[in-house]
Amino acid sequence: MPASPSTARALNDRLALRLLQQEGPLTAGQLKQLTGLSRPTVADLVDRLTASGLITVVGESGEQRRGPNARLYGIVADRAHLAALDVRTEGVFVLVSDLLGRVLAEASVPIGPDAGTGPAVEQAVAAVESAAKEAAAMAAPPREGVRGWGTLHTVGIGAPGLIDPATGDLRDSAGLPAWHRSLAVTLQDRLPGARVTVENETNLAALAEQREGAARDRDTFVLLWLGHGVGAAVVLDGTLRRGASGGTGEIGFLPVPGTAALPSATDCTGGFHSLTGAAAVTSLAAECGLPTPARPDGPGAAEAVRGAVAEVEKAGEGVPVPATGPRAAVPVARPGEGEVKRPGGTGVTAGAEPDATTASASGEAGPAARAPGIDPGRSSASESESESASESGSAGTGPVARGTVARPGSGAASVPATAPGRPGCGAPPQTGPGGAPPAALPGDLPAARFLRILADRIAVGAASVVAVLDPGCVVLGGEVGQAGGAVLAGLVEERLRRMSPLVTEVRASSLGGTAVLRGALLTARDRAQDELFAPPDRMGG
Repeated sequence: MPASPSTARALNDRLALRLLQQEGPLTAGQLKQLTGLSRPTVADLVDRLTASGLITVVGESGEQRRGPNARLYGIVADRAHLAALDVRTEGVFVLVSDLLGRVLAEASVPIGPDAGTGPAVEQAVAAVESAAKEAAAMAAPPREGVRGWGTLHTVGIGAPGLIDPATGDLRDSAGLPAWHRSLAVTLQDRLPGARVTVENETNLAALAEQREGAARDRDTFVLLWLGHGVGAAVVLDGTLRRGASGGTGEIGFLPVPGTAALPSATDCTGGFHSLTGAAAVTSLAAECGLPTPARPDGPGAAEAVRGAVAEVEKAGEGVPVPATGPRAAVPVARPGEGEVKRPGGTGVTAGAEPDATTASASGEAGPAARAPGIDPGRSSASESESESASESGSAGTGPVARGTVARPGSGAASVPATAPGRPGCGAPPQTGPGGAPPAALPGDLPAARFLRILADRIAVGAASVVAVLDPGCVVLGGEVGQAGGAVLAGLVEERLRRMSPLVTEVRASSLGGTAVLRGALLTARDRAQDELFAPPDRMGG
């Protein structure tokens, strides 16, 4: 059935805007070439998008012949601003960007555990309002006749806990601060013109890794979040899976060997969280005789892991790491066989370009592979297109949530002792996963023993996920996953090979603790563009 003229115009407008977003400023001639549309159709959509305030002339191309086709058109980034929030148990991180994702302002506010719901929400909202005002001051002068110029259009919130799939609201979860649930409602009241949405933090981290990070070339993978708590996000065939109640990835509650008890419906103590949460990681580091941070939170555990990796790499300890590309087999360097290192180290920081290997495997299509546009009257074509409170990540209900904001003057926190029966650095050699001998050998560096035992623990939970989902790829995310880098990822992959017949690649996050904010920003940008890139009668211009 042929597309109606109005539908064709809407599809073509959005296709042109996506191209301008991905490629940067383009001439009308370049838009004609990339979309396959006729010259009159391109001229019509350029006029339409310019009148709506979404694109403008930003310069001229290097062509010698001057004329309409030599003008460079670009998206008006200040047409709308976006806010992203990473909500943690003891504070909030905020950033505000323009429509293209360029960060204009940032803010963070610590919120003490004794703060009441009202004061805590007020502090968080004030941080958002302050960042929004700072961003507005940097915006280009408002365009006459275009409403909403430079205002906060969409707010994306990443928070620990279960998101009700029916309402999209954060559900009441034991152990989570009450102000978390009140924040979105208050923001919507204080910012009536904005669209406020909430998503589980680990799910947002997975979206960020898929779009900008370690899983750019994967349609199916599992993100295993390792930070203050643990969780998982599941992406199958390019789609994030949330489950019937929004709780897919509650891996912190997974019963595992090596703990003193079983988890309950309201407490993940005794589950996978007790082996790999930040408190367990810092406790393990202490048992191995390594320097331990004062606070057993996500950044503290990451500090311990990062230090161990640096010590192992400096000493040239034999640890398994990926050899070359993303899909390469992982050779295991055993004592006496030398060391194998992964080019590129532990990944890139947030916002940095991926390395050449990642980029070549990302599968991003070039201009020739893009879907053509639709001329009115032609045949129809489809439109182109937390650790939670329980620390169980994808949507938690337990007593603690993933990250924390360091509070000025906060004292050192005690590190819980290892649970009875849990293997520690001082314990006698035990049989490893799958009946294999333990990787730590007498005489190894304490840092190497620490990383090998930590990898054994992570592999226990990862193996359960692999056995059920067979994702082919597990990304170790969160602060700890990023800090462990290729070394920890290689160790976990080697153990999974011994535990499971299903071939699974293990990668280190390239975004780490910033992934939640990046995911919240990407989600807010997508939702804003879905509305702003709509047909003219819905643009409000």
